Amino acid sequence: EQEVTDLLGVAAGRLAAAGVAVHWPRDLAQDITATAVIRTAPGSATDGTGFFESEDLLQFRWQLAIGGDPLTEAEMDTLAEAHRPVVRLRDRWVLVDPSLVRRARKRDLGLLDPVDALSVALTGSAEADGETVDVVPVGALAALRDRLTAGVRPAEAPPGLHATLRDYQLRGLAWLDLMTSLGLGGCLADDMGLGKTVTVIALHLERARTEPTLVVCPASLLGNWQREIERFAPGVPVRRFHGPDRTLDDLTGGFVLTTYGTMRSAATTLAEQPWGMVVADEAQHVKNPYSATAKALRTIPSPARVALTGTPVENNLSELWALLDWTTPGLLGPLKSFRSRHARAVENGEDDQAVERLARLIRPFLLRRRKSDPGIVPELPPKTETDHPVPLTREQAALYEAVVRESMLAIEEAEGMGRRGLVLKLLTSLKQICDHPALFLKEEHPPGGADRMTARSGKLALLDELLDTVLAEDGSALVFTQYVGMARLITSHLATRAVPVDLLHGGTPVPERERMVDRFQSGAVPVLVLSLKAAGTGLNLTRAGHVVHFDRWWNPAVEEQATDRAYRIGQTQPVQVHRLITEGTVEDRIAEMLQSKRALADAILGSGEAALTELTARELSDLVSLRRPS
Repeated sequence: EQEVTDLLGVAAGRLAAAGVAVHWPRDLAQDITATAVIRTAPGSATDGTGFFESEDLLQFRWQLAIGGDPLTEAEMDTLAEAHRPVVRLRDRWVLVDPSLVRRARKRDLGLLDPVDALSVALTGSAEADGETVDVVPVGALAALRDRLTAGVRPAEAPPGLHATLRDYQLRGLAWLDLMTSLGLGGCLADDMGLGKTVTVIALHLERARTEPTLVVCPASLLGNWQREIERFAPGVPVRRFHGPDRTLDDLTGGFVLTTYGTMRSAATTLAEQPWGMVVADEAQHVKNPYSATAKALRTIPSPARVALTGTPVENNLSELWALLDWTTPGLLGPLKSFRSRHARAVENGEDDQAVERLARLIRPFLLRRRKSDPGIVPELPPKTETDHPVPLTREQAALYEAVVRESMLAIEEAEGMGRRGLVLKLLTSLKQICDHPALFLKEEHPPGGADRMTARSGKLALLDELLDTVLAEDGSALVFTQYVGMARLITSHLATRAVPVDLLHGGTPVPERERMVDRFQSGAVPVLVLSLKAAGTGLNLTRAGHVVHFDRWWNPAVEEQATDRAYRIGQTQPVQVHRLITEGTVEDRIAEMLQSKRALADAILGSGEAALTELTARELSDLVSLRRPS
């Protein structure tokens, strides 16, 4: 027996090295293999449903097989007790490698919680016995992995949704529905303009939970969420949890909208309310896991968490970790071990296997579609127009109300040409306050830095959000304003934020104008700020995928003409038009009129602001007085 042992062990290796072929009897089997497997606890559901609700840990252990056929526990015990390389198993002699005997002896590799087990199942590998080994999930875990990696078929739009979803949106809805129903959550990272908001509204209707959905977003997007919900899901209750009078009393399902700032200060109140789903919009605001905002967001419990972002997160893996660790806690492990296991290897670009392993782990939890994807472009209209309602800051609201009060007193006393002049002056003042207090107060060099500038104007805050997303996509944008003073303020503000920007206005000399157009069209300068009058003639700026109207021109034809700088022959990409409108102000009222094409609107279209000078004091007061959003 000892001779056989020597021959099969050390000698065989030496003979092979010396070029001597060693032939074994046919019935001496050599094909024993060991695989690391993860199995769910006995009695679990087999299709993966409820997988994360169970407290049971999963078994992680070695499974030995002969010729691919798994050995029983008793047979593995026989192997474990073997002290020689040939063992009798299933009526034949089996050649056993000492490392396999070790694995048979120490079969149990430990217990994993469900999220760790899923992470191992998706990557297909784990650390065991000090080395990286391939792992095979079985049972419910295998079923769950297959469901997550199989891809989804487009969902049906839920009842109550007043919108026709495009095919890729129905796929996004099906994916979000799958992830949230499994208790997993996910990050929808589609490009800006592909309709993430309406997809989430559809998801809320599809889930049909009795508890409300909490949406956390930047203050500049509150109005947009409220209007989209009212438009696409009429009848669904929506309230803002923001400002001094905020309350969660008498909640009856629907949506609650709050800002990152309010969420941070009122996290304990929000954490006590049961939520059906929590949504973080523009989730790059919590990409620093150590920030107070990110920590506060983690304290709000929910059975489903959805992160929305239009900026590509895959470039910085720590930011990606922060988003996915909120949507699916524990999936990627602690940040430190995630960085050592995946991030360094991937970011150094040294290890292709590490890249593939990370992709397998993340792919099911992150859905990102680009406007340029082959299946998306044919579905997009060549031009999409969006009205963005933005809030006034406290400073803006105070100025606005003071100007209305003083001007209306003077207008009531005046008549004739004098009255007309006062009305036009009032309208101009209000529009300038809506743009930025510094424009109305004629501050050429406003105090404070870029953050202070943004904090004073709802529109500037939203412009920063929009441009951050556009630039992260390597896009280009035109920003139009009717005031050269505002154009200068925007340009200096963006320059302070290190955004490459040019300013083109009526006084720009022709050669310089041509150089600016070339710089923009070549992509060297991605943002071009234009005063509306200067933009009226002969400029071809087809590189722009985005057009922002910072303020409203009473005559839509002028706006159209400006938009057409980007949207014209030679344009190969869809163009998104963003109109910024301050809520509850004269801008908001005029926008409503232009939309409903009422008689007064027709009068304005004919003669611009002159028609407004003929309004009675009561009509004028109705047009300009500030209405606070509910």
